Amino acid sequence: MEYGIVGLIVLVLNIYALVKTWTSGVSLGAKLVWTLLILVLPVIGFIIWFFAGPRGSAHATA
Repeated sequence: MEYGIVGLIVLVLNIYALVKTWTSGVSLGAKLVWTLLILVLPVIGFIIWFFAGPRGSAHATA
């Protein structure tokens, strides 16, 4: 039962990371690389994305 809950949490976090990645203002190539990293390495990919992933939105003006 515990592994099911952990798996569900990992799934929710990965979906969150994918949505944030695809709504960020980075290039399409960077979005694809981050998506592959998150999908191929779900836990480690999310951790790397959390600390080094793209920031900001496509509508940001800085």
